[in-house]
Amino acid sequence: MASGSQKQNGVVLPEPYRTFVAEVSNGSSLGPAGDGGLQLLGRLPDAWPGLGPRQPGEPFPLEAAWGWEGDESVEPDDPRIDAVFNKGSIVLGSEDGQSFWLLLTAVPRRGEVWMVGAVGAGPAPGDQAWGFEEWARHWHTGDDWWA
Repeated sequence: MASGSQKQNGVVLPEPYRTFVAEVSNGSSLGPAGDGGLQLLGRLPDAWPGLGPRQPGEPFPLEAAWGWEGDESVEPDDPRIDAVFNKGSIVLGSEDGQSFWLLLTAVPRRGEVWMVGAVGAGPAPGDQAWGFEEWARHWHTGDDWWA
């Protein structure tokens, strides 16, 4: 997403991700095997659910983790789930083809890495979310995420 694309999408990419894409690499196959690597900016993993258009410049709808599986207030086609997948973030990659790493591009948690999947979404690795640099360093080691 060049600066023109950033303007078109109404978003300025968080640092240090912005510098990484501009000066180091736009995507990478290096890192844990089987996860498809770091996605090219603007690309989505093959298993990404088709839940509507991506809107990285819109506010991210959550301030804290939300597990919608088992939440009785959630309807089958709940628009809140679509918003979590599509608003206020870019997709960094996938984990086991079922969960996805997001870099939040909008306040209140701009610059944090979150994981979203079929059962919910939350900051990674916990309430004190990593930024892109911490996430990328850990991702590059290939170590277990939750160890």
